Amino acid sequence: MAKKIALFASGKGTNAKAIYSYFKQSPDITVGAVCSNSLSGEVLRFAKKNNVPSFFLANGSQKTFKSLASFLKKEGVDYLVLAGFLLKVPGFIIASYQHKIINIHPSLLPKYGGKGMYGKNVHSAVINNNDAYSGITIHYVNEHYDDGAVIFQYPYKRKRGETVESLEKAIQEIEHKYFSLVLEKIIKSPLS
Repeated sequence: MAKKIALFASGKGTNAKAIYSYFKQSPDITVGAVCSNSLSGEVLRFAKKNNVPSFFLANGSQKTFKSLASFLKKEGVDYLVLAGFLLKVPGFIIASYQHKIINIHPSLLPKYGGKGMYGKNVHSAVINNNDAYSGITIHYVNEHYDDGAVIFQYPYKRKRGETVESLEKAIQEIEHKYFSLVLEKIIKSPLS
């Protein structure tokens, strides 16, 4: 039976869409749910258009996350994939999905991780500090922001004259290339 993943996104959902496309024909892994805390992002519309069950997290309250936990159980979700999701996942959900919550971060952690470090904030910090490299990190989620065990990192050597926008585009291309591949490997060979 195929493993079900739930995709979590707060923005446009470009990673979520790429993952959905990658697994669309897979007999082993399917996108069983989409969750977002943003009505203005495109990801909930994308879920509706593709007939994927979705959940809107109106806020980050315990009550909302308890409703989310019930939704995930009802949908039979096996893995949670944070693809640009900005809310902190509460401990009781992490405990229910040990080694089954995976996040992607647009830097080489531990650099530029933590609360408030996402998207353009990360890319600006890389450029302002004149770092030669940026990259991506795929990691398990624990109770602390960007602190779980690293699964995969891919470095990106910055180009001369790189801007926040060009760095963001380059990192996003790397995310789209590797995130689904790494997810597939993790899900097909789980830690337990």
